[in-house]
Amino acid sequence: MIDHAKHAEAARHAVVAASHVCRSVQDALDEVRAVTKDDKSPVTVADYASQAVVGYALRERLGDVVLVAEEASNFLRDEDNGLLLDAVVAAAREVWDDATPESVLEAIDIGAGDTRHRRFWTLDPIDGTKGFLRNQQYAIALGFIEEGVPTIGVMGCPNLPVDQSEPLDERDAHGCLYLAIKGEGIYETRCDNEKAELIRLTRLDHDETDEIVVCGSVEAAHSNQSDTDRILAWIEGQGLGRVGEPARLDSQCKYAVVARGQADAYLRLPTRKGYVERIWDHAAGACIAGESGAFVTDIHGNALEFDQGRGLEKNRGIVCAPPRVHGLMIRAIEALGIASEAGSAG
Repeated sequence: MIDHAKHAEAARHAVVAASHVCRSVQDALDEVRAVTKDDKSPVTVADYASQAVVGYALRERLGDVVLVAEEASNFLRDEDNGLLLDAVVAAAREVWDDATPESVLEAIDIGAGDTRHRRFWTLDPIDGTKGFLRNQQYAIALGFIEEGVPTIGVMGCPNLPVDQSEPLDERDAHGCLYLAIKGEGIYETRCDNEKAELIRLTRLDHDETDEIVVCGSVEAAHSNQSDTDRILAWIEGQGLGRVGEPARLDSQCKYAVVARGQADAYLRLPTRKGYVERIWDHAAGACIAGESGAFVTDIHGNALEFDQGRGLEKNRGIVCAPPRVHGLMIRAIEALGIASEAGSAG
């Protein structure tokens, strides 16, 4: 039997450590750029260092683990990228004192796990690369999958304020961390201190008179915003709901913003036929939002299937919302033919 509490605590420890590493790289954006001569290099450094730290931390707490993550060490092993590797090791040493180039590379490659295992972790070391570079929203998202279902979700949102009255486009001093175990609810705490108190969030509710606020991407390429506009216009036109101003932010932080009731829906609509979502982009967020009472499905209303390899091969797009709003979104998608335009699942 899996000790879910022990696994969740190990995941929290790993994500807090990775969040600290990422914040330290953000504090030195210009310095990293100056050393590596590449404007995008800070997020590359943080991405690799985050994955190394999470792999190392999980192994230290849990022994051998199966981790399926986004990155591999091949790029850093190229001698032409020595400066970048040095920067990654320096970032990892913020929380891993005796990190060496070889130990960091080995830790990154812990993420080369096989999805054919019945149980495995999946990690997006930085979701929201452009948000990271803008000093806005990004997430470190770690999920545990059992028999194709995410049963633990831990997500660090280092720039997301706990206070929902604070702006989403500014960096917060402490950030947020969300932790969920399937069947046991969702908890919120600070991202910069793993000993901070976990606060249980109440389950979502949405009254028929409530305004519908949808998470919108800052980066248009991440979802089909014109289809989102069509969906919202259809709902209003049918007299089924009033639509408010969107909550604009990038990354899996959107799942957290829905889970805590700051927004009522997160839509990720296909931008092209045949596009397949990656499991690490949704496992942690789907667990967290699901434990808040939201429904998380594809645009056909089908459950997300995390047992199809590294991609959600049988799903198209994402709809995350409390039950009433989720139903409205699926009705609108069907009425407008958006699901057919995106292609059938399977």
